[in-house]
Amino acid sequence: MQYKLLGNTDIRISALSLGTWAMGGGSSWGPSDEKESAHTIRKALDVGINFIDTAPAYGNGSSEEILGRALSGHRTKYILATKCGLIWQAQDEGSVHKSRDGVTIRRNLSPKSLRLQVEESLKRLNTEYIDLLVTHWQSIEPFFTPIGETVGVLEELKQEGKIRAYGASNVTLEQIKEYQKFGSLSLVQERLSLLSRQNLQKALYCEEENITFQAYSPLERGLLTGKVALDSEVVGTAKASITWFQPEKRVQVLAMLDRLAEMGTRYGCSVGTLVIAWTLEQTRTMNVLCGARKRRHIEENAQAASLHLSGEDITLIDTLAKALL
Repeated sequence: MQYKLLGNTDIRISALSLGTWAMGGGSSWGPSDEKESAHTIRKALDVGINFIDTAPAYGNGSSEEILGRALSGHRTKYILATKCGLIWQAQDEGSVHKSRDGVTIRRNLSPKSLRLQVEESLKRLNTEYIDLLVTHWQSIEPFFTPIGETVGVLEELKQEGKIRAYGASNVTLEQIKEYQKFGSLSLVQERLSLLSRQNLQKALYCEEENITFQAYSPLERGLLTGKVALDSEVVGTAKASITWFQPEKRVQVLAMLDRLAEMGTRYGCSVGTLVIAWTLEQTRTMNVLCGARKRRHIEENAQAASLHLSGEDITLIDTLAKALL
């Protein structure tokens, strides 16, 4: 496993991180096995992954609670990231984000709400501090909060020891610069994969600014593992929302993956491992967030950190994917 510092902090994180969105289950991912999820969380350390990402909105608190129970007695061995900004209680105020699983998810990044959200996360995670707090989705009207006010309370939470660092997800380049204007941004989390390149400019900017860029959905929610067939059932809205799962597009993706399988044979690894390794190579400050609910998945993902792709093969992977874009 490779390790890097989180942004300009002294926090040492693995180049790959474990995502726990799917562990929360619900309509986004379908049923989840908490026992197997706990084994996967503990297995992460065995393969060198010490960086774990979750969020309150994953399963309406379920993912954080599962993680809190799994980390009991082992908390200090992990770098724990969770998020803020999405709330779902009936009495909560905020701009409507979406509705699912019988609740309305709202956005709220106001100082008052953030403080309450952090306390609730600390309780669910069964911890006294959060290593990295990430603003999940940015504030919008009619409950808009200026970034300066949000950063102000994040800096206060750092001083109080409730969090060690903070980051932002689903932001524009201009919003990233706004965060920097008011405080010290350690991480930017955005969707990035072979087939989703729209955030590459942000990744390059983060490299220049020594901000960790964390790529989420690098495997297009399982499609780029090479284990999804044309007739495989799409379970959960998280996968259904990915256009590459549509039959006509899936045919193209599977043809590309067949080509990559030949390369994987040469490297002695799976197609998914190749794709993760390609993603890691994109920038110096890249961190790749890979979701996993089973131990064998995290073991396979972790192999990417020790895979050294030749420049020729990096170019070939890139060329094959660009033909689909």
